[in-house]
Amino acid sequence: MSHDVIVIGLGAAGSATLHELARRGARVLGIDAHNPPHDFGSSHGQTRVTREAIGEGEIYVPLARRSHALWRRNETESRRKLLRDSGLVIIGRLDLPARHAGKPDFLRRTIDAAKTFGIDHDMIPTDECRRRFPQLRVADGETVYFEPGAGMLFPEFCITAQLELARTHGAEIRTGEAVMEVTQTGDGVTVRTATQTYRAGQAVVSAGAWAPGLLGGAYRKVLKPYRQTLIWFEAEDPAAFDPEHAPVFIWMHGAGEEDWFYGFPRLPGETSVKVAAERFNAPLDHADDVDREPATADIDFVWRHHILGRVRGLERGGARAATCLYTMAPDSRFLIGRDRERHRIIVVSACSGHGFKHSPAIGEAVAILALESEAPTILAPFDPAFALALADGR
Repeated sequence: MSHDVIVIGLGAAGSATLHELARRGARVLGIDAHNPPHDFGSSHGQTRVTREAIGEGEIYVPLARRSHALWRRNETESRRKLLRDSGLVIIGRLDLPARHAGKPDFLRRTIDAAKTFGIDHDMIPTDECRRRFPQLRVADGETVYFEPGAGMLFPEFCITAQLELARTHGAEIRTGEAVMEVTQTGDGVTVRTATQTYRAGQAVVSAGAWAPGLLGGAYRKVLKPYRQTLIWFEAEDPAAFDPEHAPVFIWMHGAGEEDWFYGFPRLPGETSVKVAAERFNAPLDHADDVDREPATADIDFVWRHHILGRVRGLERGGARAATCLYTMAPDSRFLIGRDRERHRIIVVSACSGHGFKHSPAIGEAVAILALESEAPTILAPFDPAFALALADGR
């Protein structure tokens, strides 16, 4: 066989896995249907939130903390700026247990995680928050959590850096080549694309929204792609949203799954500010079915339901938007591990909309799993048997 491992899909997790395999000396091939970093999947849009106290569950904290260390290593080795610790505020009401990622009490869970793991944080009084961050119109009765070491990642730069580093360590990369089929055959796997057939000892499927169709069977029932919208609103005073004056924020303002939104400081050269929310009202049958033209209704919903009365200094007119895909597993969990029947295929999907910040540690752990056979402890909570058992009714 010409390769030890083939990595299918080179977004956040795939590019990290390719890099970590290559730096460990594996003969590795990475394949992507497009030319990453690209805007067809889930790993684009200029910025992503990163934090260490994870309200989605304490099982994710080790991934987040290890990822921060790996982002810094990748910055040094690639000489690219990948992460800015501009600080993060999470706003919400402790007496209103807002749901996020399938669980209640996101804010309280975040605070508890910070205390449990000794993560630097502060609880800021509302009047102090208004003075420090006048862009955020915090209401009386809301609680403000501040994590100074959190901030934003630059996803296109992150993926570019990981692919460059993978090449430096000897990885082969094929782009613009769609994978049509991956099968386990004897002591290895066969990966068939539109133009070639490849053989390897193992395959890692990190194809995001395309993973259900590629893996087939129960994965089609378990993994659900959703269309999301990223929006940039013009700032009345762009300097007021510079990272020196404005944090990354997550704002939980109701009890429902859609009663929250998030936003970022302004990037250099930009006059607009990125704000986004999540909606899960229409799963896609296939990733290629997505309408990539952002809908005016999505922009109006974010403006009316989230921004009005909460974020000062943004303008509705002139907003631009982009489409992003989430691939959701039950309870917004991750699905990472060996396929239980095709053990030479490792599944790295879904990340359920909150995976980018964890991707370097995921890539490192999957590389160890592929090369050493035994899964690292950090992966233990994410075995695919969990989601597939749900699909099978067990």
